Amino acid sequence: MNNVNLDGYKGKRVLITGHTGFKGSWMSAVLIRSDAEVVGYALEPPTNPALFEIANMDRDMKSVIGDVRDCAHLMRTFEEFQPEIVIHMAAQPLVRESYLHPLETYETNVMGTVNLLECVRKSDSVKSVVNVTTDKVYRNVEQEKGYIETDELDGYDPYSNSKSCSDILTHSYRRCFFSGDNSGRRVAVSIARAGNVIGGGDFASNRIVPDCVRAAMAGEDIVVRNPHSIRPYQHVLEPVCAYLELALKQMEDASLIGEYNIGPDESDCVTTGTLVDSFVNLWGDGLRWIDKYDGGPHEASFLKLDCTKAHDVLGWKPRWNVNDALDKTVEWTKCWIEGDVKARECMEKQVREYVRG
Repeated sequence: MNNVNLDGYKGKRVLITGHTGFKGSWMSAVLIRSDAEVVGYALEPPTNPALFEIANMDRDMKSVIGDVRDCAHLMRTFEEFQPEIVIHMAAQPLVRESYLHPLETYETNVMGTVNLLECVRKSDSVKSVVNVTTDKVYRNVEQEKGYIETDELDGYDPYSNSKSCSDILTHSYRRCFFSGDNSGRRVAVSIARAGNVIGGGDFASNRIVPDCVRAAMAGEDIVVRNPHSIRPYQHVLEPVCAYLELALKQMEDASLIGEYNIGPDESDCVTTGTLVDSFVNLWGDGLRWIDKYDGGPHEASFLKLDCTKAHDVLGWKPRWNVNDALDKTVEWTKCWIEGDVKARECMEKQVREYVRG
């Protein structure tokens, strides 16, 4: 398998929104390893503990604590740092949370994206943007075949729907302001829709793998709310590196801009029960899980992506299967139990292993 080629990031000024989150921390680690000049803009880490703090990410990057809903503050960050590449990941990312706080979800996921694109529009330095949305942007009809990039967008719940809106408004900004037709200025702007990510250092609530980790560390049974739901699980480094490769490639070739599904092979679209079975086997120590469907808010029971476009156009393919992803998650967690230093070393080791192939 070929190495992931991120050599083009050396010396590049890259701005990440949402850098203090789980996914943003892994992206920061990859970019730091690639010798990029990295600045992050995000709220304080969303969990306690938090991977961003465990890995001590801010020692090797500039970390700006701010809200994407604060356009003036975000604009000042653009003006000060003059980024060349922007990866937009800041979001309210949880379906269940969106039912509790729909207004905040829409403000963050919709107006946060508008503010980000306004900053890009008024910047002379930005050449490439990737807006990260989700596999849940599609109108889910519980079909067996994977969704393709041209399928209808209409997420059901406030989280999914707000990300559909983010996706659609990005199309408008790209046509109106970044195509060179109206403003005379071209910026390569793409959208990446990724499936469920797992990996070491995810401490979010209401996510199955963090729930597994918490139960394992407490010596309790894992509670599974919906063991029959099917999801496209992938290690966090899969989409992170795909976003970064896309951002580089579209800078060189504007014909690559567009929408891309980033997900695992079909064999890695598994039920939650199957995923938890594998976690239990990897963890050991007599760990068990119990089925406790709670009749909570609506969530799709079947969802997977067709990633043919990313394979054919970008030459991107997943490197680790779902069992590899779980193995890396358990490995990182057991290192963390030994201490933050061990966890940081494990994170750096896994980045090296993934990038080298």
